[in-house]
Amino acid sequence: MSQHKQEFYRTTPARTGKMMAIMLGICLVGGVIFFSMWDYWTSAPAPVVAQMAGAKQTESAAVATGKTITENLKFIESPDFRTLSFNALPGEEGHNPTINASVGDKIVFNVENDGKSFHAFGVTADAEGFAGIFPSSAIASASNPLKPGMSGTSEFIPSKEGTYYYICTVPGHREQGMVGEIIVGAPQAAAAPQAAAAPTGVHHDFSVNFIESADFRTLSFNALPGEEGHNPDFTVKSGDEVTFAAKNAGKSFHAFGIVSDPEDFNNILWKSAIATASNPLKPGQEGSVTFTAGAPGTYYYICTVPGHALQGMKGSFIVE
Repeated sequence: MSQHKQEFYRTTPARTGKMMAIMLGICLVGGVIFFSMWDYWTSAPAPVVAQMAGAKQTESAAVATGKTITENLKFIESPDFRTLSFNALPGEEGHNPTINASVGDKIVFNVENDGKSFHAFGVTADAEGFAGIFPSSAIASASNPLKPGMSGTSEFIPSKEGTYYYICTVPGHREQGMVGEIIVGAPQAAAAPQAAAAPTGVHHDFSVNFIESADFRTLSFNALPGEEGHNPDFTVKSGDEVTFAAKNAGKSFHAFGIVSDPEDFNNILWKSAIATASNPLKPGQEGSVTFTAGAPGTYYYICTVPGHALQGMKGSFIVE
C-alpha cells in the first residue's frame, strides 16, 4: 500500500518578524491618514442621517425682475470653535447679514471658507436643521465640503414671499450659529424702461487709471479721495459712441465695466468690459473698449474685481 506524503510549509522567525513589521507599518500609516482627516470624517453624515435629512426642495420658476443682488459671505469660527458664523462673530458689525430681496430677484452668493474647519453652503426654507436645500444655491456638501481657503459661487431666485435661510449645511454648524435670513417681499412693479436713442454720431474719448493707497485699503480712479481728479463724473448723450481707455497704475489686479448697480459687478452693460475679474489687467497693463451709450440714466464705472468697487473704485457715468 502506497503512503501519501503530506508536505508542511514552515517559515523562519526572521521572516515572521518582517511580515509583522510590514503589517504594523501599514496600520500606522492608515491610522495617521485617518486621524489627519478627522474633521472630514466627522463632518460627513452617516447614510441613515442623510436619508433622514430628506430630499432637496424645489422652487417653482419665478418671473425674473432683472435685479441681481451680490452677497459676499465668509465662514468664520471663534477661537474655541464653539461659535460659528458668517462674516463676523456675534456682537461684531456684519454678523450674519440679513439679505432683503423681492420675488424674482437673483441673489448671487460668493462664499469663502475663511475658517479652519470644513463647511458647505445652501439656502433652505426650513426654520431648523440642514435639510431642504435649493439645488441652485448649494456650494459643496457635507460629504464633500469646502476646505479652509476654498470658495464657491451659487445663486438663488425666490419665487414667493417669506423668510428663507442661508446656512452651513454641515450637520450641527447651523445650530452653532452659521445661519442668516433672506427676507423676500412682493415683486416690485417694474418701471417702463427708457429706450436708448439712435446713434448720434458723436464720439467721446475718456481715460482712467486704477490706483491704490499705500496700505491698499482705499482704491480709486485717477486720484485718491481728497485729491483733484478723484473718480471723475462722465456725462454723455444716449446714442453717443464712447471709448474708455483704462490703465492699471497700481500693484494689484483690476478690470473695468459700466453697471447700473455699483454693488453688482456681474452685470456689465453695453459690452463695456475691459478685462475681467478672472482675467484682469496686471500692473502696468492697459486696455480700451468702445460702445454706444444706452438709455438715459445714472450708471457707474467700476473695477469689476469683487470688493474693489466697495473699496472706492467707482464713479458716475451719466447718460442724458
